[in-house]
Amino acid sequence: MSLRVPGFVKLLQAAVEEVPVIWLQAGTCTGCSVSVLNSLSPTIQEVLVDQVLPGKHLSLGYHATIMAAAGDLAMEAMEQVAVNKGGFVLVAEGAFATKDEGVYCEIGERAGHGITALEHLTRLGADAMAVLALGTCAAYGGIPAAPPNPTGCQSVGQVFAEHGITTPVINLPGCPPHPDWFVGTVATVLIGGLEGVEVDDLGRPVAFYGPLIHDNCARRGHFDAGRFAKKFSDPYCLYELGCKGPVTHADCSIRLWNGGNNWCVGCGHPCIGCVEPDFPQEGTLYELPSLHTLTPPTTYAPAQEEEASVSPAVAGTVGAAAGLAVGVAGAAAVSALRGRGEEETQGGAK
Repeated sequence: MSLRVPGFVKLLQAAVEEVPVIWLQAGTCTGCSVSVLNSLSPTIQEVLVDQVLPGKHLSLGYHATIMAAAGDLAMEAMEQVAVNKGGFVLVAEGAFATKDEGVYCEIGERAGHGITALEHLTRLGADAMAVLALGTCAAYGGIPAAPPNPTGCQSVGQVFAEHGITTPVINLPGCPPHPDWFVGTVATVLIGGLEGVEVDDLGRPVAFYGPLIHDNCARRGHFDAGRFAKKFSDPYCLYELGCKGPVTHADCSIRLWNGGNNWCVGCGHPCIGCVEPDFPQEGTLYELPSLHTLTPPTTYAPAQEEEASVSPAVAGTVGAAAGLAVGVAGAAAVSALRGRGEEETQGGAK
């Protein structure tokens, strides 16, 4: 059939599977949306207008920030998607106020009365095929839920637990989250279903939130050698300035941000651990995190094939010695940090 035949477009559209999406924003700064809108590969145009995967098209029916409609027209757009129970994906952005029945955050109205974001979440969440909790606020409560939390903000998971909602939730934390984390997760779900997404104990995709930032940081060598920055312009390890890299699970140090140009530590600022459930910390962002474990490899595979004159036993011994040396170096760094902390404590007690 010629591309100029009038019926071709309809046939093409029929061959493409539409995946309806409602994007619900509650207690949020909209930074998560802005981050995703800056996706480069694929671009946001390819994600929302074209096919995010061959034969798959995300049909964004409601997003208060970028949609042209407002008021009743916007709410009608939401309802047109919501009637397809079990057939749409809900993206939740921001924490949800629960105190006083959620009156502190309302979206739209019904019969002259405001509809709370909490009501939208419980209704839409129960009917969705899956929920993507985008950003740390939606995943764990984040900044809106920080003490004293006057509006009783909760994460999507907390709200679902209290209301007995069993819809699957995938947490995509970050303040903001990397656009690749969102697009990559959506693509994985479209290809292999929800079971295709391996998540950790906190409901995060292991593909993006598996490694510790510390393990792949370009400044890791300075940590092992005990060279620590004293001011932000120093080129050494930023741990003593409060870097949360040793306790933060994300691939920022590998993936980088802004089209692969840079990332927080690359700019000379400590990682603030924004993907973890205890963000923001009760203290300041620059408090030193506790180092729970430091387990370097005990042996290393040889970079080249050993000569015949070197026995496997000798090679293993050399590898073990190298591993021990690295372990000692790492342990020495931690010991130096602890000793320094004890001295400061004793000095403060005098």
